[in-house]
Amino acid sequence: MKTFTPPNPGAFFLYRGAEMTPPVFFELKQSVVGIAGLGGLGSNVAMALTRLKTGTLILVDFDRVEADNLNRQNYFHDQIGRFKVDATMDNLRRIYPDAELEGHKVRLTPESIVKLFARADVIAECFDRADQKQMITETVLAKMPGKVIVSVSGLAGWGGSNEIVTRQVSDRLILIGDGVSGIGPGIPLTAPRVGVAAYHQANAIVEVLMHRKMSFAARSKS
Repeated sequence: MKTFTPPNPGAFFLYRGAEMTPPVFFELKQSVVGIAGLGGLGSNVAMALTRLKTGTLILVDFDRVEADNLNRQNYFHDQIGRFKVDATMDNLRRIYPDAELEGHKVRLTPESIVKLFARADVIAECFDRADQKQMITETVLAKMPGKVIVSVSGLAGWGGSNEIVTRQVSDRLILIGDGVSGIGPGIPLTAPRVGVAAYHQANAIVEVLMHRKMSFAARSKS
């Protein structure tokens, strides 16, 4: 039987560069994305962006992995009890050992949002609670000029994949979801529907990054 030899980290980097056109690869590599919350949305958004080698990811969550997280969040049984930031960073480095990751185990406030995500090009809102979603969205729009936030509203239950959509609310706010579905009796958060929303969110982030980089390049040439 042929023995498999894992490639070194540099080989992964070159492989990704060969797979994508050079402008896409190098523009994404220079980007910074902030991820607020590492639950069902954030842990999966981080995974998708790491597979694209999206520059630096700033990961923020104060919580620990619990058994009931495993039905939809990107964690494993042997990570129960660990801080989600630490577990996420380990998982992402299994995908790409040289991933550029910055982790913070804190509860976000308006003040810390401005400080921790100061150098992010785009911020992913990945909270569970409506009040937290409102808090970070209002903070970014009011206190962080030029920053784009990609938020999620309405993703509970199952089915209706095509009802989860990406909407450009303004030039700095993108909203993912159906805007209606909330958790309640008999309406849980499930891996398939949360995953659909998370990948919408990751895709919107990449679109913003590429649009901004290309727009900057065009202005530089004019």
